[in-house]
Amino acid sequence: MSEQLKFIVEQLNKEPFKKNFNLITFDSLDTVQLLQILNDVLSEIDPKQAVDIREETPEKTVKRMSALLDTLKYKPPGNHSDVSSFRQGLVSGSKPVVHPILHWLLQRVPDLKKRAYLANFLMKLAIPAEFLQDDIINDTYHQYEELVEGFKTYHKECEHLRSSGFSTAEIRRDITAMEEEKDQLLKRVERLMKRVELVSNHHQMLEEARQLRVEKEREESLTHQKQEQKYQLFQKEQRLLRLQQQLKDLRQAAADATPENLTKRLEEEITFNSYMVTEKLPKELKAMRCTVQYMQKVASEPAMGQSDVQEMEDKIKVVDSQINQLIEKKMMRNDPIDDELTLYRQQASIIMRKKESKAEELQEAREELAAAERELKQRDNQGQGSHREQIIRGDELKHLVGKLRRKGATYKKKRQEIAELRGEYGVLQRTEEILKQRHDAIQQKLQIVEAEKGISGYSDTQEELERVSAIKSELDEKKGRTLDDMSEMVKKLNSVIVEKKSALAPIIKELRLLRQRRGLIEEYEKRRAQYESCAAGLESNRSKLEQEVKALREDIAQNENRYHYINTMSEIIEMQIQRAAEEMKAYVTSDPQKKKAIREVYMKNIAEQELLGKKLREEQKIVRESHSTNMEQMKMWSDLEQLMECKRQCFFKAQNQVSVDKIIQEEGKERLVL
Repeated sequence: MSEQLKFIVEQLNKEPFKKNFNLITFDSLDTVQLLQILNDVLSEIDPKQAVDIREETPEKTVKRMSALLDTLKYKPPGNHSDVSSFRQGLVSGSKPVVHPILHWLLQRVPDLKKRAYLANFLMKLAIPAEFLQDDIINDTYHQYEELVEGFKTYHKECEHLRSSGFSTAEIRRDITAMEEEKDQLLKRVERLMKRVELVSNHHQMLEEARQLRVEKEREESLTHQKQEQKYQLFQKEQRLLRLQQQLKDLRQAAADATPENLTKRLEEEITFNSYMVTEKLPKELKAMRCTVQYMQKVASEPAMGQSDVQEMEDKIKVVDSQINQLIEKKMMRNDPIDDELTLYRQQASIIMRKKESKAEELQEAREELAAAERELKQRDNQGQGSHREQIIRGDELKHLVGKLRRKGATYKKKRQEIAELRGEYGVLQRTEEILKQRHDAIQQKLQIVEAEKGISGYSDTQEELERVSAIKSELDEKKGRTLDDMSEMVKKLNSVIVEKKSALAPIIKELRLLRQRRGLIEEYEKRRAQYESCAAGLESNRSKLEQEVKALREDIAQNENRYHYINTMSEIIEMQIQRAAEEMKAYVTSDPQKKKAIREVYMKNIAEQELLGKKLREEQKIVRESHSTNMEQMKMWSDLEQLMECKRQCFFKAQNQVSVDKIIQEEGKERLVL
């Protein structure tokens, strides 16, 4: 009970309650405050319960709380299973009723929130069957059931999406990245289309490239089909070999299946089954029943505190010491007849244990064989239905295992190589980014130097030369210029290039010096590797220190909790001692104006209850004495009631007969008149 109160106080002091209680203040709460705290916890689970219990009647409060607890599937423990007594305790704010409810609710607040939320939508309305006869109400109710089923489906999808690990931020980042890639691809396609438009017959070349791509895809599909057909052929061959092996095994089994062997096998199975039914299984069943009874006994007992556990340990130690003493006395007696019987008993017990172990091994082997046969049959059916790979047996299985081991070793080696290559790829990628940044910086410096030297636009000139050469080739194809014109153009271009090279010679020397400086990158990579190894060592040391600090903090927290618990218990014990001293003082003092002692109050209550019990026993005696006469009188009254009922029915029948006779006479008179 103390652990339960401690847990309740700890949870109420946390978010979102923040009650700032301790064991003494919580235990001293009156019934209204305790019910208000229970209502606050229920309102945290279901916001509809957020009301002030002082503003509503106790019957309404109990009805509301009971309905929510029933929805949350709370079961009163132990002696509070009776609904009337449970509600009465809830009305009066009884601690043995409210404390278990608080303990149960605070243990599973998130789950109960979810259950209360779902109960608003999934608990169907109870509509009487006579109302459902109306078509409009029936159709509306069916629509309501469809909406409930739809809510179940959407809720399951929502929970699946929440647990799947996807987030909107990641999806948005992926969409943004894909849009950027799409823009880059569109720009690249536009640039390529502009370049292609300058080529003659580009439509025909694009069509031929498209056809080439289609043919390559067709070739890949045909290659895939060829591989599938080879794989299917291999499967069929393996299946044929297996069937042949099964046929061979069945023939060998049929050759050995003589009547004597079959009879011997059946006798062995009968012996084993009879042993299992008569000896092994009854023992196991008895042991399981004892275990179940013990578990039920443990479950029915109240929660044990530290003092109860210590008492049980002391009892166990005492019983162990008694058992050791009895064993020593038996060994000191040293009766030779008992020694011989002990030897025989030990041998019998060893044989029984061996028999039981062999029976268990045989049973396990049979179960494994049956499971393997079921799995084999299931896989054969799957292989026949879906053309998957089936089990290979015998030498083929050994060959396949060896092949798989070799492939596994190769796979591990390749995976290690891939990991190394990925690491190198990351390093090279970072190096490439650095080199690109340096290249851009050098290009900017080069442009500045070109502007300073008066040769700005060299790179643009080079691009212009490439464009001019492209235009030249196109013009040569279209107009068929002569070789002399082309040579003149080449000479002009070469002269321009020579001039530009002579102008760029000093800049190129500076560029070479800058390229030599790039050798510093290797030194940087080496230092970075050293830094990473040192950082990894420091990180491992830091994690170890964090674990030690965490363990020490846990020890400190446990010691603090134990310290506060001991202080609280000491305060409670001091209060109890003070109360006992006051009681003794009030009992001993002869002052007439003193406060009544609890003993006197209890003795007065006992005397009143004894008088009440005596009075009730006298009334019971009077009731028992007059029971037989009262029963006879009640029987006479019931007979009289039946007699009067019979007379009433006879009177009604006679009256009806007289009226019928009158009607017949009147009809006869009318006929005579007519």
